Amino acid sequence: MNKNNYTIDEILSAINELNEKKVKEDISIKKKSDYLFNSEIPKNTLKLIEEAEKNNN
Repeated sequence: MNKNNYTIDEILSAINELNEKKVKEDISIKKKSDYLFNSEIPKNTLKLIEEAEKNNN
């Protein structure tokens, strides 16, 4: 078993680094989910186009 002694500051720093990485990943995932099927057109734009097409028919 690996026995390392870490200070509280080192542990808190490591936790902060992990949390920052998670936030960045969450933002990246959110940005990717705004696009449909790797399309370059955002979902909300596609919905607006679909609604306009329905209204024209």
